[in-house]
Amino acid sequence: MTGEPRPLLVTVPGATLRRALEQTPGGVPDGVELVEWDLAGPPPPEASGRRIDIVVPPYMGAAERLGALDGVEVGLVQSQSIGYDDVPDALPAGHVFANAASVHETSTAELAIGLAIASQRGIPDFVRAAAAGRWAPARHASLADRRVLLLGYGGVGRAIEARLAPFEVEVTRVASRAREDEHGRVHGIDELPTLLPEAEIVFVAVPLGDATTRLVDAAFLEALPEGALVVNVARGPVADTDAILAEAQSGRLRFALDVTDPEPLPEHHPLFALPNVLVSPHVGGATTAMMPRMARLLREQIERMSRGDEPRNIVLRT
Repeated sequence: MTGEPRPLLVTVPGATLRRALEQTPGGVPDGVELVEWDLAGPPPPEASGRRIDIVVPPYMGAAERLGALDGVEVGLVQSQSIGYDDVPDALPAGHVFANAASVHETSTAELAIGLAIASQRGIPDFVRAAAAGRWAPARHASLADRRVLLLGYGGVGRAIEARLAPFEVEVTRVASRAREDEHGRVHGIDELPTLLPEAEIVFVAVPLGDATTRLVDAAFLEALPEGALVVNVARGPVADTDAILAEAQSGRLRFALDVTDPEPLPEHHPLFALPNVLVSPHVGGATTAMMPRMARLLREQIERMSRGDEPRNIVLRT
């Protein structure tokens, strides 16, 4: 006679994600033991002599704490972020790592469009004028009818494209390699030299890797027409900060940056003071949509592993 199957042991970094999981339709799935562990210390007592089926690290500073998994048997390390460029060097051997694709794309795309609209329509200028007590009407460029280059066609890139559709823009899509899809041509990144001179707005949404580090460099920016806007919601090191600063200080280009290199951008950095630069502090995914979506993803992973199916979003095995 076989005994009852053991419950899945799942750790979450704190009460926020626990509550979000409890509030999903159906609540915490049956057969799950849910424990809080933020990886700042040794595994919880509940894990003594047991495998932890799913570990969810903290949202911020997760890579710094992954060393706590050394020697711990874990079925899946489930990140709360899409990007994982800092994980391969931090995650001990013998682990399976999944990113949080499906959690942040909508909010990041929402911010990207918001930054573009704010920059195009001069909203920062109006805010500064209002703070000074001045009524300062001005005519600014539209988002409508612009030639938009969408650099990066993963989940975030596709979400940006979907949200651009009502604005009646002309979108050119660029990915790591050229291909055709149901919407037409996706250009390869090697075609950028011929595409950049026609772009009035560039959305940067590529993952960070060897091929994309400093992709947005001086030559990239010099190829853009005067007055072009660059919106970066990717990763800070995708762009060369010195090259951005040079173009911004000259007044030739405009920038809307949710990510910078370094992060945080040092206090009183010259980019903060430039009227043609709009900086948000890496908050693309930091909305009220995050926790409910993260909880839904975690619940799906629990259900998959309970059935013996492979988890989704696996991006790394060490």
